[in-house]
Amino acid sequence: MRYLPKALLAAAIVSSAVQSTVALAQAAAPAAAPDHTVTGNVGLYSEYLFRGIAQTAGKPALQGGFDYAHSSGFYLGTWATNISWLGDFGAYTKSSLEWDFYGGYKGAFADDWTYDVGLLYYYYPGTANPGLIKADTFEGYVGIGWKFLSAKLSYNFDDYFGARPIGEETKGTWYLDLGATYPLGDSGASLVAHYGILDVKNDGTGSTESSYEDWKLGLAYTIPDGFMKGVEVGAYYSGNNAKEGFYTDLTGYNTAKDVVVAYVKKTF
Repeated sequence: MRYLPKALLAAAIVSSAVQSTVALAQAAAPAAAPDHTVTGNVGLYSEYLFRGIAQTAGKPALQGGFDYAHSSGFYLGTWATNISWLGDFGAYTKSSLEWDFYGGYKGAFADDWTYDVGLLYYYYPGTANPGLIKADTFEGYVGIGWKFLSAKLSYNFDDYFGARPIGEETKGTWYLDLGATYPLGDSGASLVAHYGILDVKNDGTGSTESSYEDWKLGLAYTIPDGFMKGVEVGAYYSGNNAKEGFYTDLTGYNTAKDVVVAYVKKTF
């Protein structure tokens, strides 16, 4: 019996050591990725450009949205921004909102390769003026990425944002987006570049031609710590070879002119 206290003490020491080891192992082990993820984003831009064309006639845009992602790769999202182009071109009696809805599937294959397939619907509340078509647009897209490079092809299933340059349907319009986001070491900054090709179905020639190519080059920086941690600030220069006659609105503003855009945004 005189050995019992020593045995109990030894057992207690062993038990404590085992518990400490298990606790350290649990703390060191990475947390399992959640099956469901919801994120939000908000951004303020000096001007809203869509495929190189101004949507707010040189005025600022407030944008934001929410995204849901499942661990399997499926995702859904919505995003909205203020606009002015529908009223500026006389297409709508009044319209100041673009509201997008999208969903798809993302995955990875081989080393550093990713893919993305989905559908996107652009919704514009408001009433089209007599004789004009609603700007609501439905597209499908497929994208592929490798490290800092990406390529995405979008295909339109109906009239391209209500446009009929020569009076015929523009269903079948496509847009190719080639992009690069190259990190500059560990600085938190990245070089951003883009080149796009828009091929509008039945776009005509001369002043009715609406097809074009666009490009941009800029810098983006994500603040690493402090009160503004995670906030991205950036600026880029955007240009294109679109026909000024087709893209000049009723106020005389050329929505296709070259421009520098600055922005600040946050994902949370």
